[in-house]
Amino acid sequence: MSSIAIKPQNIPETLIWYYIILTYPIYLLGAQFVFAPILATVLVVYLLKKWWNQTESTPSNEKIIISLSAWVWLIAILVIEIALVVVTVNSNLRIFEIIAASVLWYKTWGLLALFPLISHLKIRPKLIYRAICYLCLQSVIITLIGTLYLSLHFPNIIYTSPLQIFGSGPKPYEVAIFNNIIHERLTLFGVWPTIFASLCNIYFYCAMQESDKKWRYIGIFSSILMIILSRSRTATLCLPLVLFTVWFLTNVIRPWVQLTTGFVSFLIGIFAPTLINWFQAFKDSFDRARSGSSEIRATIYRLSLNSWWNEAPILGHGVRQKYGPFIAAKIPLGSHHTWIGILFTHGLVGCFALAVAFLWSFIDLLIKAQTSETAKVGLSILLIIFISSFADNVEFFAYLYYPGLIILGSAFQEGSPEYKTQLVSSANS
Repeated sequence: MSSIAIKPQNIPETLIWYYIILTYPIYLLGAQFVFAPILATVLVVYLLKKWWNQTESTPSNEKIIISLSAWVWLIAILVIEIALVVVTVNSNLRIFEIIAASVLWYKTWGLLALFPLISHLKIRPKLIYRAICYLCLQSVIITLIGTLYLSLHFPNIIYTSPLQIFGSGPKPYEVAIFNNIIHERLTLFGVWPTIFASLCNIYFYCAMQESDKKWRYIGIFSSILMIILSRSRTATLCLPLVLFTVWFLTNVIRPWVQLTTGFVSFLIGIFAPTLINWFQAFKDSFDRARSGSSEIRATIYRLSLNSWWNEAPILGHGVRQKYGPFIAAKIPLGSHHTWIGILFTHGLVGCFALAVAFLWSFIDLLIKAQTSETAKVGLSILLIIFISSFADNVEFFAYLYYPGLIILGSAFQEGSPEYKTQLVSSANS
């Protein structure tokens, strides 16, 4: 069976398409943390221009109508920025430091709202699915090449891009071409193994929707392989957990599912003590898999929560320090956990805003996922990001999550007449 050709049909699709399939050249430039905000800014300006210029005579398939869920995310992210500005101004920081903090907010939190907004430019999900399958194949080939390269005892190639002058520390600009293979944890372009594994979870659910059987199998196999090689405990559990959760939530209205759930609940009640002991043993084993990492994380969480509650419970500290205390291995407080992190930096105000955005999106997508495959993928992506939020600061890696965020925005539009018209026109093209 020959592959079905999919080509970009407009400027936004072209930019997104080539940005995804050229991920590795962009990574080699150390430019991901710079180029993703630029891409988001260019496309948002393009969207605003089309939105401003449209009239009643504009064809329905060309109209820009922003979904309510996208507005919720925009408002939530703006609330976080307001909390940040208030804290930094009250802390008597210099104007340059306040601007730098706001720029970092734009490049992190801001992208969580901008990329779902960009999808209202009529970017077809199937284009992103195919591009992700291409990227997955590239990743497997690079992993094989890296394995051969390092097995021959050639030195790894590691450098920091000069683009680090744009700030936020050297880590986003570090390039380690074969920083992964055999005895280490697969990272590739993903900065951290846990983040890369979360990306591969998103790729898995996107690949599941690929219409071409050959590319669908390539995408699914490649994403699962990379999750395994990343050795991320959270991501490894995330894949089957999200798969089952989304299936259950979209089939719970079926009588046989309800009967089975009732029976399983009855059994859980009978064997509750045994299950609790098993779960505790599993948790202990999970923590022992990398006990050093678990202990450091626990210390960071405890110190972050203490500092937040005792010093800045309402609006937080605004920014994180470059280095944390020695007892936390000098890792900054507020890191490695999105919810503890937002409490530390933006207090109850920021945490409440983010929680509302997540909860609203979950309810919206849950309703739409009963009849829409795109919404089902969006719900899967939302759950992956939510689960990842308990292991990392997901806002800092929004520049890597962007394909999933665009699909999320497409899922937000499900049900609107304009989106249905777009799907019909793209299917006929």
